[in-house]
Amino acid sequence: MKAITHAKILLNDRFIEGKILLFDHQIIDIVDKIDMNEVDIIDANGAYVSAGFIDLHIHGNGGADVMDATPDTLETISSTLLQTGTTSFLATTMTMSDQDIDKALQNIQLHASKVTGANILGIHLEGPFINASKHGAQDKEYVQTANLALIENYLAEIKMITLAPEIEGSEYFVKLLTKEFPDIILSIGHSDASYEKTKESFAWGISHATHLFNAMNPYHHRKPGIVGAVFDSDMTCDIIADLVHTHPSVLELVQRIKKEKLILITDAMRAGCMKCGTYDLGGRRVEVNDGKAVLEDGTLAGSVLKMNDALANMKAHTSMDIVEIVNSATKIPAGKLGINKGELKKGYDADIVIFDENFSIISTIVGGEVKYKG
Repeated sequence: MKAITHAKILLNDRFIEGKILLFDHQIIDIVDKIDMNEVDIIDANGAYVSAGFIDLHIHGNGGADVMDATPDTLETISSTLLQTGTTSFLATTMTMSDQDIDKALQNIQLHASKVTGANILGIHLEGPFINASKHGAQDKEYVQTANLALIENYLAEIKMITLAPEIEGSEYFVKLLTKEFPDIILSIGHSDASYEKTKESFAWGISHATHLFNAMNPYHHRKPGIVGAVFDSDMTCDIIADLVHTHPSVLELVQRIKKEKLILITDAMRAGCMKCGTYDLGGRRVEVNDGKAVLEDGTLAGSVLKMNDALANMKAHTSMDIVEIVNSATKIPAGKLGINKGELKKGYDADIVIFDENFSIISTIVGGEVKYKG
Protein backbone atom coordinates (compact mmCIF):
# COMPACT_ATOMS: atom_id res chain seq x y z
CA MET A 1 0.00 0.00 0.00
CA LYS A 2 1.15 3.53 -0.82
CA ALA A 3 0.21 6.91 0.57
CA ILE A 4 0.45 10.44 -0.82
CA THR A 5 0.90 13.06 1.87
CA HIS A 6 1.13 16.88 2.04
CA ALA A 7 -1.03 17.28 -1.05
CA LYS A 8 -3.93 19.30 -2.41
CA ILE A 9 -6.17 16.35 -3.33
CA LEU A 10 -9.04 16.72 -5.81
CA LEU A 11 -12.06 15.04 -4.22
CA ASN A 12 -15.74 15.63 -4.96
CA ASP A 13 -15.02 18.67 -7.13
CA ARG A 14 -12.84 20.51 -4.63
CA PHE A 15 -9.24 20.41 -3.51
CA ILE A 16 -8.73 19.37 0.09
CA GLU A 17 -5.61 19.62 2.23
CA GLY A 18 -4.40 17.84 5.35
CA LYS A 19 -5.56 14.43 4.14
CA ILE A 20 -3.69 11.30 3.04
CA LEU A 21 -4.49 9.39 -0.16
CA LEU A 22 -4.15 5.60 0.22
CA PHE A 23 -3.94 3.29 -2.77
CA ASP A 24 -2.57 0.09 -4.23
CA HIS A 25 -3.85 -0.90 -7.66
CA GLN A 26 -7.03 0.97 -6.80
CA ILE A 27 -7.91 3.92 -4.59
CA ILE A 28 -8.35 2.63 -1.04
CA ASP A 29 -9.35 5.70 0.93
CA ILE A 30 -8.61 9.29 1.87
CA VAL A 31 -7.87 9.54 5.58
CA ASP A 32 -6.67 11.96 8.24
CA LYS A 33 -3.76 9.88 9.54
CA ILE A 34 -2.10 6.50 9.24
CA ASP A 35 0.79 4.50 10.65
CA MET A 36 3.58 5.70 8.37
CA ASN A 37 5.56 2.50 9.00
CA GLU A 38 2.95 0.44 7.18
CA VAL A 39 2.97 2.26 3.85
CA ASP A 40 5.28 3.59 1.15
CA ILE A 41 5.15 7.37 1.44
CA ILE A 42 5.04 9.76 -1.49
CA ASP A 43 5.41 13.33 -0.24
CA ALA A 44 3.71 15.74 -2.63
CA ASN A 45 5.27 18.76 -0.89
CA GLY A 46 2.12 20.81 -1.27
CA ALA A 47 1.50 19.99 -4.94
CA TYR A 48 -1.84 19.16 -6.55
CA VAL A 49 -3.02 15.55 -6.84
CA SER A 50 -5.79 14.36 -9.16
CA ALA A 51 -6.78 11.37 -11.21
CA GLY A 52 -4.56 10.88 -14.26
CA PHE A 53 -5.44 12.68 -17.48
CA ILE A 54 -7.41 10.85 -20.18
CA ASP A 55 -6.94 11.64 -23.89
CA LEU A 56 -9.82 10.53 -26.13
CA HIS A 57 -8.04 11.59 -29.31
CA ILE A 58 -4.36 11.02 -29.94
CA HIS A 59 -2.65 9.61 -33.04
CA GLY A 60 0.85 9.40 -31.65
CA ASN A 61 3.87 11.02 -30.07
CA GLY A 62 7.49 10.28 -29.26
CA GLY A 63 8.10 9.63 -32.96
CA ALA A 64 5.44 6.90 -33.17
CA ASP A 65 2.00 6.80 -34.78
CA VAL A 66 -0.89 4.39 -34.22
CA MET A 67 -1.00 3.74 -37.98
CA ASP A 68 2.56 2.34 -37.85
CA ALA A 69 0.76 -0.76 -36.57
CA THR A 70 3.55 -2.31 -34.51
CA PRO A 71 3.71 -3.30 -30.83
CA ASP A 72 6.72 -0.99 -30.35
CA THR A 73 4.67 1.93 -31.65
CA LEU A 74 2.03 1.47 -28.98
CA GLU A 75 4.67 1.09 -26.28
CA THR A 76 6.42 4.30 -27.38
CA ILE A 77 3.20 6.31 -27.32
CA SER A 78 2.18 4.79 -23.99
CA SER A 79 5.50 5.48 -22.26
CA THR A 80 5.99 8.96 -23.73
CA LEU A 81 2.57 10.12 -22.56
CA LEU A 82 3.56 9.66 -18.94
CA GLN A 83 5.55 12.90 -18.97
CA THR A 84 2.35 14.78 -19.84
CA GLY A 85 0.35 13.37 -16.91
CA THR A 86 -1.75 11.23 -19.23
CA THR A 87 -2.49 7.81 -17.76
CA SER A 88 -4.91 6.46 -20.35
CA PHE A 89 -5.93 7.17 -23.92
CA LEU A 90 -7.80 6.03 -27.01
CA ALA A 91 -5.43 4.99 -29.80
CA THR A 92 -6.73 7.01 -32.74
CA THR A 93 -6.60 5.88 -36.37
CA MET A 94 -6.56 7.79 -39.66
CA THR A 95 -8.35 7.67 -43.00
CA MET A 96 -6.10 5.35 -44.99
CA SER A 97 -6.54 2.19 -47.02
CA ASP A 98 -8.69 -0.64 -45.66
CA GLN A 99 -5.55 -2.74 -45.32
CA ASP A 100 -3.71 -0.08 -43.32
CA ILE A 101 -6.69 0.49 -41.04
CA ASP A 102 -7.14 -3.24 -40.48
CA LYS A 103 -3.46 -3.66 -39.57
CA ALA A 104 -3.67 -0.81 -37.07
CA LEU A 105 -6.86 -2.13 -35.50
CA GLN A 106 -5.49 -5.65 -35.29
CA ASN A 107 -2.29 -4.37 -33.68
CA ILE A 108 -4.28 -2.55 -31.01
CA GLN A 109 -6.48 -5.58 -30.45
CA LEU A 110 -3.48 -7.85 -29.93
CA HIS A 111 -1.05 -5.59 -28.09
CA ALA A 112 -2.87 -2.77 -26.30
CA SER A 113 -3.00 -4.64 -23.02
CA LYS A 114 0.77 -5.17 -23.03
CA VAL A 115 1.95 -1.55 -22.88
CA THR A 116 3.79 -0.50 -19.73
CA GLY A 117 2.98 3.22 -19.60
CA ALA A 118 -0.36 4.94 -20.03
CA ASN A 119 -3.23 2.48 -20.51
CA ILE A 120 -4.80 2.04 -23.93
CA LEU A 121 -8.54 2.11 -23.27
CA GLY A 122 -9.48 1.17 -26.80
CA ILE A 123 -9.75 2.59 -30.29
CA HIS A 124 -10.97 5.92 -31.60
CA LEU A 125 -11.78 5.39 -35.28
CA GLU A 126 -11.40 8.83 -36.86
CA GLY A 127 -12.55 8.24 -40.41
CA PRO A 128 -12.76 6.88 -43.00
CA PHE A 129 -16.53 7.52 -42.69
CA ILE A 130 -16.20 11.28 -43.16
CA ASN A 131 -17.08 14.00 -45.66
CA ALA A 132 -14.33 14.35 -48.28
CA SER A 133 -14.95 18.10 -48.42
CA LYS A 134 -13.91 18.36 -44.75
CA HIS A 135 -11.08 15.85 -44.80
CA GLY A 136 -8.55 18.18 -43.20
CA ALA A 137 -5.28 16.27 -42.89
CA GLN A 138 -7.06 12.98 -43.61
CA ASP A 139 -6.44 11.53 -47.08
CA LYS A 140 -9.68 12.05 -49.02
CA GLU A 141 -8.67 9.34 -51.51
CA TYR A 142 -9.65 6.76 -48.88
CA VAL A 143 -12.87 8.34 -47.61
CA GLN A 144 -15.80 5.90 -47.77
CA THR A 145 -19.38 5.52 -46.65
CA ALA A 146 -19.99 4.10 -43.21
CA ASN A 147 -20.09 0.32 -43.16
CA LEU A 148 -19.78 -2.39 -40.55
CA ALA A 149 -17.62 -4.71 -42.65
CA LEU A 150 -14.44 -2.69 -42.08
CA ILE A 151 -14.70 -2.80 -38.30
CA GLU A 152 -16.80 -5.85 -37.40
CA ASN A 153 -13.80 -7.77 -36.03
CA TYR A 154 -12.90 -4.94 -33.65
CA LEU A 155 -16.20 -3.78 -32.18
CA ALA A 156 -15.14 -4.85 -28.69
CA GLU A 157 -12.08 -2.59 -28.88
CA ILE A 158 -13.66 0.41 -30.61
CA LYS A 159 -14.83 2.98 -28.06
CA MET A 160 -15.40 5.99 -30.32
CA ILE A 161 -16.10 6.65 -34.01
CA THR A 162 -15.89 10.06 -35.69
CA LEU A 163 -18.07 10.29 -38.79
CA ALA A 164 -20.08 12.65 -40.99
CA PRO A 165 -23.83 12.04 -40.56
CA GLU A 166 -24.83 13.82 -43.78
CA ILE A 167 -23.14 11.19 -45.95
CA GLU A 168 -25.46 8.54 -47.42
CA GLY A 169 -25.55 5.42 -45.28
CA SER A 170 -24.59 7.16 -42.06
CA GLU A 171 -28.12 7.23 -40.64
CA TYR A 172 -28.48 3.46 -40.90
CA PHE A 173 -24.97 2.94 -39.50
CA VAL A 174 -25.52 5.24 -36.51
CA LYS A 175 -28.89 3.76 -35.65
CA LEU A 176 -27.52 0.22 -35.95
CA LEU A 177 -24.55 0.85 -33.68
CA THR A 178 -26.65 2.82 -31.21
CA LYS A 179 -28.95 -0.20 -30.89
CA GLU A 180 -26.42 -3.04 -31.02
CA PHE A 181 -23.32 -1.40 -29.53
CA PRO A 182 -24.55 1.42 -27.27
CA ASP A 183 -21.21 1.73 -25.47
CA ILE A 184 -19.49 3.02 -28.61
CA ILE A 185 -19.41 6.83 -28.63
CA LEU A 186 -20.56 8.16 -32.01
CA SER A 187 -19.16 11.59 -32.74
CA ILE A 188 -19.77 14.13 -35.47
CA GLY A 189 -16.58 15.36 -37.09
CA HIS A 190 -14.93 16.03 -40.45
CA SER A 191 -18.43 16.96 -41.50
CA ASP A 192 -20.36 19.63 -43.40
CA ALA A 193 -23.74 18.83 -41.87
CA SER A 194 -26.25 21.62 -41.51
CA TYR A 195 -27.64 22.69 -38.15
CA GLU A 196 -30.82 20.74 -38.90
CA LYS A 197 -29.01 17.56 -40.04
CA THR A 198 -26.72 17.71 -37.02
CA LYS A 199 -29.66 17.98 -34.63
CA GLU A 200 -31.34 15.10 -36.45
CA SER A 201 -28.19 12.98 -36.06
CA PHE A 202 -28.30 13.54 -32.31
CA ALA A 203 -31.69 11.85 -32.34
CA TRP A 204 -30.18 8.89 -34.20
CA GLY A 205 -27.51 8.36 -31.55
CA ILE A 206 -24.61 10.75 -32.12
CA SER A 207 -23.69 12.12 -28.71
CA HIS A 208 -20.41 13.96 -29.16
CA ALA A 209 -18.50 16.35 -31.44
CA THR A 210 -14.86 15.87 -32.43
CA HIS A 211 -12.39 18.80 -32.18
CA LEU A 212 -15.11 21.43 -32.27
CA PHE A 213 -14.66 24.13 -34.97
CA ASN A 214 -11.97 22.16 -36.79
CA ALA A 215 -12.76 20.14 -39.95
CA MET A 216 -16.37 21.33 -39.93
CA ASN A 217 -18.42 24.21 -41.31
CA PRO A 218 -17.97 27.54 -39.52
CA TYR A 219 -20.59 29.06 -37.25
CA HIS A 220 -22.66 31.67 -39.12
CA HIS A 221 -25.54 33.69 -37.76
CA ARG A 222 -27.83 32.48 -40.58
CA LYS A 223 -26.30 29.02 -40.89
CA PRO A 224 -25.21 27.96 -37.39
CA GLY A 225 -24.16 24.54 -38.65
CA ILE A 226 -22.56 21.90 -36.45
CA VAL A 227 -21.17 24.35 -33.90
CA GLY A 228 -24.58 25.96 -33.45
CA ALA A 229 -26.23 22.57 -32.98
CA VAL A 230 -23.64 21.54 -30.39
CA PHE A 231 -24.09 24.82 -28.54
CA ASP A 232 -27.86 24.34 -28.62
CA SER A 233 -27.76 20.86 -27.04
CA ASP A 234 -26.45 18.87 -24.11
CA MET A 235 -24.01 16.96 -26.31
CA THR A 236 -20.41 16.66 -25.13
CA CYS A 237 -17.65 18.01 -27.32
CA ASP A 238 -13.89 18.12 -27.29
CA ILE A 239 -11.47 20.83 -28.28
CA ILE A 240 -7.76 21.21 -29.06
CA ALA A 241 -6.56 23.92 -26.66
CA ASP A 242 -3.18 24.52 -28.29
CA LEU A 243 -3.86 28.16 -29.29
CA VAL A 244 -3.28 27.10 -32.89
CA HIS A 245 -6.49 25.21 -33.66
CA THR A 246 -8.54 27.55 -31.49
CA HIS A 247 -8.12 31.19 -30.51
CA PRO A 248 -8.02 31.93 -26.77
CA SER A 249 -11.32 33.83 -26.99
CA VAL A 250 -12.94 30.74 -28.52
CA LEU A 251 -11.75 28.59 -25.64
CA GLU A 252 -13.45 31.01 -23.24
CA LEU A 253 -16.65 31.03 -25.32
CA VAL A 254 -16.87 27.26 -25.51
CA GLN A 255 -16.26 26.68 -21.83
CA ARG A 256 -18.92 29.22 -20.90
CA ILE A 257 -21.48 27.48 -23.11
CA LYS A 258 -20.59 23.81 -22.66
CA LYS A 259 -19.30 23.86 -19.06
CA GLU A 260 -19.28 20.26 -17.76
CA LYS A 261 -19.80 18.94 -21.31
CA LEU A 262 -16.36 20.11 -22.48
CA ILE A 263 -13.48 17.65 -22.85
CA LEU A 264 -9.86 18.51 -23.61
CA ILE A 265 -7.96 16.41 -26.17
CA THR A 266 -4.59 16.75 -27.86
CA ASP A 267 -5.10 15.24 -31.36
CA ALA A 268 -1.32 14.86 -31.17
CA MET A 269 0.64 13.23 -33.99
CA ARG A 270 4.03 11.51 -33.93
CA ALA A 271 5.90 14.80 -33.45
CA GLY A 272 4.38 15.24 -30.00
CA CYS A 273 7.10 15.53 -27.32
CA MET A 274 9.67 15.72 -30.15
CA LYS A 275 11.81 18.44 -31.73
CA CYS A 276 10.70 20.60 -34.64
CA GLY A 277 11.29 19.05 -38.05
CA THR A 278 9.73 16.95 -40.80
CA TYR A 279 7.37 14.11 -39.89
CA ASP A 280 4.37 12.37 -41.44
CA LEU A 281 0.72 11.80 -40.61
CA GLY A 282 -1.31 9.19 -42.43
CA GLY A 283 1.42 8.90 -45.03
CA ARG A 284 1.49 12.64 -45.71
CA ARG A 285 4.49 14.94 -45.10
CA VAL A 286 4.14 17.24 -42.09
CA GLU A 287 6.34 20.19 -41.12
CA VAL A 288 6.48 21.00 -37.42
CA ASN A 289 7.67 24.38 -36.22
CA ASP A 290 6.86 26.62 -33.25
CA GLY A 291 4.20 24.28 -31.91
CA LYS A 292 2.37 24.00 -35.21
CA ALA A 293 2.10 20.94 -37.49
CA VAL A 294 1.05 21.51 -41.10
CA LEU A 295 0.90 19.66 -44.42
CA GLU A 296 2.82 21.06 -47.38
CA ASP A 297 -0.29 23.04 -48.42
CA GLY A 298 -0.55 24.65 -44.98
CA THR A 299 -3.42 22.47 -43.69
CA LEU A 300 -3.21 21.79 -39.96
CA ALA A 301 -2.10 18.19 -39.42
CA GLY A 302 -3.05 17.25 -35.90
CA SER A 303 -1.07 18.88 -33.13
CA VAL A 304 2.02 18.56 -30.98
CA LEU A 305 0.04 19.51 -27.89
CA LYS A 306 0.77 17.91 -24.52
CA MET A 307 -2.22 17.36 -22.27
CA ASN A 308 -0.69 19.23 -19.34
CA ASP A 309 -0.03 22.18 -21.67
CA ALA A 310 -3.67 22.10 -22.76
CA LEU A 311 -4.69 22.46 -19.12
CA ALA A 312 -2.19 25.27 -18.62
CA ASN A 313 -3.61 27.08 -21.67
CA MET A 314 -7.13 26.84 -20.26
CA LYS A 315 -5.90 28.31 -16.99
CA ALA A 316 -4.14 31.18 -18.75
CA HIS A 317 -6.85 32.05 -21.26
CA THR A 318 -10.23 31.21 -19.71
CA SER A 319 -12.16 31.92 -16.54
CA MET A 320 -12.28 28.23 -15.62
CA ASP A 321 -11.07 27.38 -12.14
CA ILE A 322 -8.53 24.62 -11.59
CA VAL A 323 -11.16 22.03 -10.63
CA GLU A 324 -13.13 22.64 -13.83
CA ILE A 325 -9.96 22.46 -15.90
CA VAL A 326 -8.79 19.17 -14.36
CA ASN A 327 -12.27 17.65 -14.65
CA SER A 328 -12.26 18.35 -18.39
CA ALA A 329 -9.31 15.96 -18.75
CA THR A 330 -10.32 13.42 -16.08
CA LYS A 331 -13.83 13.11 -14.70
CA ILE A 332 -15.71 14.18 -17.82
CA PRO A 333 -13.94 11.94 -20.38
CA ALA A 334 -14.07 9.02 -17.92
CA GLY A 335 -17.78 9.56 -17.48
CA LYS A 336 -18.24 9.66 -21.25
CA LEU A 337 -16.47 6.31 -21.55
CA GLY A 338 -18.29 4.87 -18.53
CA ILE A 339 -15.12 3.69 -16.76
CA ASN A 340 -13.92 3.66 -13.15
CA LYS A 341 -11.22 6.22 -13.74
CA GLY A 342 -11.06 10.00 -13.71
CA GLU A 343 -11.75 10.49 -9.99
CA LEU A 344 -9.99 9.65 -6.74
CA LYS A 345 -12.84 7.50 -5.43
CA LYS A 346 -12.68 4.28 -3.44
CA GLY A 347 -12.44 1.32 -5.81
CA TYR A 348 -11.46 3.41 -8.82
CA ASP A 349 -8.22 2.64 -10.65
CA ALA A 350 -5.19 4.22 -9.02
CA ASP A 351 -4.25 6.33 -12.04
CA ILE A 352 -2.90 9.49 -10.41
CA VAL A 353 -0.96 12.58 -11.39
CA ILE A 354 0.91 15.02 -9.16
CA PHE A 355 1.44 18.49 -10.66
CA ASP A 356 2.27 22.05 -9.68
CA GLU A 357 0.28 25.25 -10.15
CA ASN A 358 1.54 25.53 -13.74
CA PHE A 359 0.56 21.93 -14.56
CA SER A 360 4.18 20.82 -14.76
CA ILE A 361 4.16 17.10 -14.05
CA ILE A 362 5.91 15.98 -10.87
CA SER A 363 4.86 12.33 -10.89
CA THR A 364 2.60 10.03 -12.89
CA ILE A 365 1.15 6.87 -11.34
CA VAL A 366 -0.60 4.15 -13.36
CA GLY A 367 -2.39 1.28 -11.67
CA GLY A 368 -0.74 2.20 -8.40
CA GLU A 369 2.80 2.11 -9.80
CA VAL A 370 4.94 5.23 -10.10
CA LYS A 371 5.78 5.32 -13.79
CA TYR A 372 7.25 8.80 -14.20
CA LYS A 373 9.03 11.39 -12.07
CA GLY A 374 9.64 14.86 -13.44
